[in-house]
Amino acid sequence: MNLVWSDQGKVTTVHTVAEQVNIYDAKTNLSKLIERVEAGEEIVIARSGRPVAHLVPVPRRPNRSPGSLRGRITIAPDYDASDAELADLMEDGATFPDEPGPQ
Repeated sequence: MNLVWSDQGKVTTVHTVAEQVNIYDAKTNLSKLIERVEAGEEIVIARSGRPVAHLVPVPRRPNRSPGSLRGRITIAPDYDASDAELADLMEDGATFPDEPGPQ
């Protein structure tokens, strides 16, 4: 699917028709078909004229580098401070919310 701007400034969707190849041709020319898919084409593989598979490009993930978020994420200074109420609930609290805890 391609997005195209019309003269009125609105976005219009245009569906491109994928080329259809039979299984024998797909097996014979798989490397060439993969190159075309990598270039952005979509290809349908058919058995006896009935589509059975759709070759589409895998979306590219952006390159990530270690430390790219340095300075943009902060951790609270007390993130690992003990919480007496939470410790009591974990040690002495009820196993299930509807049950009373050990006394």
